[in-house]
Amino acid sequence: MSFKEIEELSLNHWQPLSTVLYDGWVLRFADGYTKRANSIQPLYDSSLPIATKLDACEDMYRSQGLATVFKLSPYTKPMPLDDELSQRGYRFAEETSVQMLELDALPSPDPAVRAKIEPLSSAWIAHFCRLSHVDPRHHPTLSQMLQRIVAQSGYVSIIAGGQVAGCGLGVVDGAYVGLYNVVIDQALRGRGLGEQMLLQLLHWGRSPGASRSCLAVVLSNAPAMRLYAKLGYSEVYRYWYRINDSTARASH
Repeated sequence: MSFKEIEELSLNHWQPLSTVLYDGWVLRFADGYTKRANSIQPLYDSSLPIATKLDACEDMYRSQGLATVFKLSPYTKPMPLDDELSQRGYRFAEETSVQMLELDALPSPDPAVRAKIEPLSSAWIAHFCRLSHVDPRHHPTLSQMLQRIVAQSGYVSIIAGGQVAGCGLGVVDGAYVGLYNVVIDQALRGRGLGEQMLLQLLHWGRSPGASRSCLAVVLSNAPAMRLYAKLGYSEVYRYWYRINDSTARASH
């Protein structure tokens, strides 16, 4: 699978509230909730001068009161864009590893661990927001974004001590199951719950025909990097963000 196809899966699986296509760049807006859903992704060939496009993009994000954020990778078009953004004062943030796993030798989850995978519900959203400390003003936005996912999706909850101790999202798209929003209660980390939750999602994704999994993990998240390596994930490429905070309102 090509870089472009992986990035398109990510676009489909993490929906913004609105999208603007501008000369090969995909501009996404979601009231400031997550960088992925509020960033510019230069995936395709473009023809306009970079300076012209940057001015126009900054105006659009400024009109929404949002920082202007670019999601970049070694495959970004045009290639000099990262240098151009750096010279323009955009700060570097969150280098992230995109990883893949073949599902042919997937271990079985521990049957003693309680987990359930269900359709999207207000209860799952509430648990995820609690565990991830999502700002209450973003709760309605998150709900709208999740409801916009077209591909088959499953929402896992793992139970420990009678409480929901972790949440995650799997999205099946053709041969791939993408994993997103994986979180474990901070007080219960280090007990293997994350591994069991991921195995539940991966087996769920394999049932309708997925043979590979993809995910993205911030490089500074050492525990998650170790967990994914233990399961056999390996890096395919990296991406990072360039951010211009000057276009955001003070409240953002």
